[in-house]
Amino acid sequence: MDPIADLLSAVRVQGGFYGRIHIDASWVPPREPGSHARFGLITCGQAWLKASDRTPIQLLSGDFFVLAPGREFVVSPEIGGALTSVVAGRFSFDVGHGRPLIDWFPPLILIRGGQPQMLPLKKTLELLVSEVDASTQGSEMAVQHLANLLLIHALRSHTETVPEQRSGLLHALADPHIGAALNSMHKRIEHPWTVASLALEAGMSRSAFAQRFKELVSESPLEYLTRWRMYRGRDLLRESDRKLADVAQAVGYDSDGAFHKAFKRVLGIAPGEYRRSVGGRPLTLGGANV
Repeated sequence: MDPIADLLSAVRVQGGFYGRIHIDASWVPPREPGSHARFGLITCGQAWLKASDRTPIQLLSGDFFVLAPGREFVVSPEIGGALTSVVAGRFSFDVGHGRPLIDWFPPLILIRGGQPQMLPLKKTLELLVSEVDASTQGSEMAVQHLANLLLIHALRSHTETVPEQRSGLLHALADPHIGAALNSMHKRIEHPWTVASLALEAGMSRSAFAQRFKELVSESPLEYLTRWRMYRGRDLLRESDRKLADVAQAVGYDSDGAFHKAFKRVLGIAPGEYRRSVGGRPLTLGGANV
């Protein structure tokens, strides 16, 4: 898997859709329990996007935005009384146990209508709208898949269009050296990686790689690797009935005991307890149920 696909798998994205909204006064998205990122596409008119933590941004017809969870905002028409149309919706995330991965999402993703990255987003949104309008058999599943695709396009476009280098996973992926190491790590998470071998993937010296990685990702390469191994292991526990030793080996651990210890340290819960909490089958560790 690639890092963005891993990220979306770890936070288990669910798409929601508000529909086409026509506003002639400020629109505030509905408040709902849970973690939600809201998105919108201006389809007609102009508007101002006003969030509490940033300067208002002018939006033109064709512009698309996503605001990260926890950020309240309003969309106001350019001129009082003028009609503005928005296709709007939300992404919800089940972060489960461990570090809240939604913290890695940029505060704002903004793709202007004239940018080439807008084309796949617009096509996906058109399909999303048509599936919501259809409400036929399979539409609910189609909406979920399209919501995931929409978010993948948005995250990918953000890494391609934001030039400044700030910390965070998405900006680390955009770095040619650190991004190469991250992609190798995620594609072969079971590999016995070391800082030296990851630095080789990045084409950097060991010390320069370790320093640059921590600057961008805010943790060391091996801390990051361990955490993602636990997230991948969590998915296997939830989605399969594989034995603990098999799960451990699949994410790079020769010892199921070592995996058990790391899992509890990173996610705050033992593997067997986690599997029971999501309704899976009992794990076996050394022949005994756990």
